[in-house]
Amino acid sequence: MTKQNKKRLGTLLYISGLAALFLGLVFLLAKNSGLYPMLLITSALLIASGLYLNHSYQTKLGTFKLFQHVLLILGAVVMVFPFYWMIASAFKTSAEMNIFPPTMLPNNWFNYDNFVIAFKTAPFARYFINSVITCLSSVAITTLTTILASFAFSRFNFPGKEIIFSLLLSMMMVPFEILVITNYTTIVKLSINDTLWALVLPFTSSIFYTYILRNFFQSIPDGLYWSARVDGCSNWRYLWKVMVPIAKPSLSTIVLLNAMASWNSFMWPMLVIKQDTNRTLPFGLYTFTTEVGANNELLMAASSVVVLPMIILFLFARKQIVGGVARGGIKG
Repeated sequence: MTKQNKKRLGTLLYISGLAALFLGLVFLLAKNSGLYPMLLITSALLIASGLYLNHSYQTKLGTFKLFQHVLLILGAVVMVFPFYWMIASAFKTSAEMNIFPPTMLPNNWFNYDNFVIAFKTAPFARYFINSVITCLSSVAITTLTTILASFAFSRFNFPGKEIIFSLLLSMMMVPFEILVITNYTTIVKLSINDTLWALVLPFTSSIFYTYILRNFFQSIPDGLYWSARVDGCSNWRYLWKVMVPIAKPSLSTIVLLNAMASWNSFMWPMLVIKQDTNRTLPFGLYTFTTEVGANNELLMAASSVVVLPMIILFLFARKQIVGGVARGGIKG
């Protein structure tokens, strides 16, 4: 057999193996236990034989990319499935939730009874408003302090600047749980415990966000700063007219990460909030689980209300988050 014929036969066996693999997966999903093991074994033999006869660079590269995409798809399914199950279960009835084996789809996607019961059982509307107020306040104050601190550490020269910044960076190694007692004592002394201010005040600054933005500010040429200063531009005006507009990608990342952290905060609200009217969504969901007991469909409906805003935010802003962190971490 000539070399060309070997390659053609190898390509044919390779394609046949992929087709057998696809059919095997179809039978696996159809729960046909008699056929899919045989098809999977046959596909493996055909693919191996095809690669042996036609082991060109293009075939190897195509195989590598195929399995790479298969692994990525499987990983995506594993990551997305819990969110899909939560949303689908929110529209199921109690009888559907108790079916075994469980069904993947609800009988009626327009069954909103679980959401209605959840909102009647607990004041989720109030929890939502509290979360929005806390999130917006924390994001606004943290963004302001981050901009000012980053500009000072990137453009001003003062004694001990690098030492102070190194000490602040070392604070990133300290877990938040160690600072809980100190923060709680401060909140009590200020007489703002059991208020929404207690959820905002301890999170008005972040060295991590300052680190990201400082690195971005340092990547801007110094000549731009001195040119603006020669033209009579003050530091304050230069910051808000030049630096902040240029740093919009990193600022977007900081705002989005801070918003998600504030929205999902659970341990701190559980410590400082006592009144039901001051609870945020994660803490409210925790108390809701004790009220509804084993009604999983109600728990899924309440969980969807808590999680969906951040999922939607991440889907629309995932590129800004990844890009901003990458750009901010290039220059150290």
